[in-house]
Amino acid sequence: MKTTTTKHRGDAAEDAALDHLQDAGLVLVARNYRTPGRGGGEIDLIMRDPRDHTLVFVEVRQRSSGAHGGAGGSITGLKQRRIVFAARHYLNQLRVLPPCRFDVVLVEEKITWLKAAFDAG
Repeated sequence: MKTTTTKHRGDAAEDAALDHLQDAGLVLVARNYRTPGRGGGEIDLIMRDPRDHTLVFVEVRQRSSGAHGGAGGSITGLKQRRIVFAARHYLNQLRVLPPCRFDVVLVEEKITWLKAAFDAG
C-alpha cells in the first residue's frame, strides 16, 4: 500500500489548478518561484493573462476537510505578506512592470478560482 504524502497532494493540487487556469486561457510563466534565503516567500504559480497582459501571482491551497475554514481559511495575513514579498522580488527583475493581481485557487471537492483575492497593500 502506497501512502500519499502532503507534498504529493500539494503537487497534485497545483497540477489541477494549473490545468484549470490554462483551460481559462492563462499562460504559465513560472512555477514554485522562491526568494533566496530564509524567511522569504514562495509563489505557487506565476501566470500571464494574454488578454490584458496582467501578471497573475497564484496561491494554490488544498485541504482534505473543511475544518478550520477549509483551504481558504489557511491564507493568513502572514502568508499573504510572504507572497507579496516574493512577488516584489520577482517584479524587481523585470524592466517594465505589468499590471498584476493576486489570485487564489482552492482545490477541495471542486476547484474555486478567486480572482484578485487580496492585494499588496
